[in-house]
Amino acid sequence: MTAAGYNRLQEELRHLKSSERPAVIKAIAEAREHGDLSENAEYHAARERQSFIEGRVLELEDKISRAEVIDVSKLSGSAVKFGATITVADEDTDEETTYQIVGQDESDIKAGLLSVNSPLARALINKTVGDMVEVPTPGGSKSYEVVKVEFR
Repeated sequence: MTAAGYNRLQEELRHLKSSERPAVIKAIAEAREHGDLSENAEYHAARERQSFIEGRVLELEDKISRAEVIDVSKLSGSAVKFGATITVADEDTDEETTYQIVGQDESDIKAGLLSVNSPLARALINKTVGDMVEVPTPGGSKSYEVVKVEFR
């Protein structure tokens, strides 16, 4: 994963441990004060939230411990590879779109962060400027041309 993605995961973990965990513990304690736990919806909701938070903390700790952080600024070349920021042109509409190829855990297509495991990223790997790729999509095959490859 990229350094930015690693930092986002660490920040989420810190937030869960320092803010969310204490808040849910407090909510459980308050719900217990209301009496009979078998019919206490607030208590059950707080326990569910606690279960979610603890599961997410374990998941994040595992991902962070196994993460291989790659400094994209030290990469270079003309071929598309992990960490590259690429601009592609849709062959049908000539619309250009820019993506950065990132790890699966940090992908966000709306932010232009394309998972290395996505069909488009897999098709683009090792391509250079001017190369064409064809990507199968639910609506049929789409063709793209690599317009620019850079490492930022």
